[in-house]
Amino acid sequence: MTTANKTCSLGGRIYRFASCVSKAIVLFIILWGCTANDFNGGAITWKTYSNSRYGFEFPYPSNWTSLAAPENDDGIVFISPQNKTVEIRGWASQQLPNSIVTDQNSVKKINPNFQTAQGVSGVLVVEVDKGVGSMTLTLTQSQVKYYWQGRSKSQEFQDYYRLFYYIAQQYRISKS
Repeated sequence: MTTANKTCSLGGRIYRFASCVSKAIVLFIILWGCTANDFNGGAITWKTYSNSRYGFEFPYPSNWTSLAAPENDDGIVFISPQNKTVEIRGWASQQLPNSIVTDQNSVKKINPNFQTAQGVSGVLVVEVDKGVGSMTLTLTQSQVKYYWQGRSKSQEFQDYYRLFYYIAQQYRISKS
């Protein structure tokens, strides 16, 4: 009985060890897949959208098409040629000066959690719901608020995450 008990105990330890190792490997693979730093932007041919009104620019894949720009020239939308529901957009707007805002408590401050390759800090928010996944970058400089966004259907968002993250990193604004 003691030999059988030792064998079962050893088998149980081996099973638990193998289970822990396999869980660690799965976790590593999941986390590795979430990193955006290994995106190979050199494998894509890029163009650069430049907005002269607000002084911002960002790269976009050269085969993506733009929708008609608004008359006020505050931004642009690009659509993927493979999937019309996938888009990247950038726009900007003037902010009211703090002296005009009557209720200072109504101004909500969010701490920066992202930095572009240019060194500008901002807020990057990733949201995925049942229908749409989006990555939105918000930067503020002087009295201008800059926005960049990548969107796709939520079930396809993981396929575009690295592309969106790379473009957000490359977003540039003119230092006035």
